[in-house]
Amino acid sequence: MRVCLDSCAGESLIESNNVALSKAAKGVAVARAREKRRVFSLLPFTAGMLALLLSACNKPDASFSSVTIEHQISPQPPHVGTGTVTLKLVDAAGKPLTGAGIIIEGNMSHPGMKPEFGKAREIAPGRYQAPLEFTMAGDWVILIHVTFPDGTRLEREVDVKGVRTN
Repeated sequence: MRVCLDSCAGESLIESNNVALSKAAKGVAVARAREKRRVFSLLPFTAGMLALLLSACNKPDASFSSVTIEHQISPQPPHVGTGTVTLKLVDAAGKPLTGAGIIIEGNMSHPGMKPEFGKAREIAPGRYQAPLEFTMAGDWVILIHVTFPDGTRLEREVDVKGVRTN
């Protein structure tokens, strides 16, 4: 004998003489299945975040603490408009570091302004120059993003105080 509830759509089936699932037991089973699906649906996200974290740790190298970056900004004092940032990269022995890719990022020291970027070119062994647009008077921070030929990366920060109006 079979009794169907909810128009026999299989949502609630009570069978006599067999093991039967009540509505409550079926609800628990459905909830457990949903929970398993939810847990398994998080696996790709978790794996992606783990891969992202591991890639952020790409090629760390403690020897970069011995890299010296000297900088000059012209004109002096800096003023609103296009300036030139000159960088000199040397290792601990004073040897020029050549072949680096360098992007400089200029940010106002207060929030709300869009950053300005400049790509440096090597003008002599270990010497690089990049244009940077100072769009407003005030204090700036320049982030120096260096990528060496072997793929290792280095970042340094330089404060530029008191950019003036023209």
